[in-house]
Amino acid sequence: MILKPVNPKKISDQVFDQLRELITRGEIKPGDQLMTERELSSAMNVSRTSIRNAITRLVTIGLLENRQGQGTFVRTPDPQEKNPLAAAMTGQSIRLEDLLEVRLGLECNAAALAASRAVDEDIRFMEKSIEEMETEIREGRTGAEADVSFHMAIAYATKNPVQIYLMRSFYDLLFYGIKENLYYLYQNSERIASIQKQHSEIFHAIRSHDQAQSYSAMKDHIIYVLEFYKNQKK
Repeated sequence: MILKPVNPKKISDQVFDQLRELITRGEIKPGDQLMTERELSSAMNVSRTSIRNAITRLVTIGLLENRQGQGTFVRTPDPQEKNPLAAAMTGQSIRLEDLLEVRLGLECNAAALAASRAVDEDIRFMEKSIEEMETEIREGRTGAEADVSFHMAIAYATKNPVQIYLMRSFYDLLFYGIKENLYYLYQNSERIASIQKQHSEIFHAIRSHDQAQSYSAMKDHIIYVLEFYKNQKK
């Protein structure tokens, strides 16, 4: 057996992890401009080289994009570009129904785990996402970004690195699915009110650390959207 020395995590990796989490949690939203290298270097107390290396990796995986003469921006997710799941499924047609069925298994368990493990910071992220959804809907928008942030916040609250990794990999497809679903759901204010109520029930169940109710509330939510989508096809 050959053992290799354990090296401490590089600073650029730590910067990468922190910025990626801010993006997938929705703290920095699609279309937002990132701080300059100089500003990030000062705020994070690291070298500009570490910042540059982290940003390059985030551009490579498709979370950020450089715009000539403007700066670096959070990219609007596209399920057909640079997504590991999408790449693995090249040549296959991804239906919203398929996406929702996978979410049913993945996110119901996540909600139950989050109920048992969420800390105050996780609850704060979920609550903030719900508030942003409500604000955007009042302003005539769909609240897709905040919706994704809410579901990502639940993933982080599980404290399970595999769950978080899967949801990060799922990010583009998740964003796409929610945006497509909400486009049709938004045509009826009563349906939007139902979605808001469902999110609220999931949040309160997790905040109350009720695992069974959290699982049930998430299941009801995703089945509601799945049934709506199936009815749209008839």
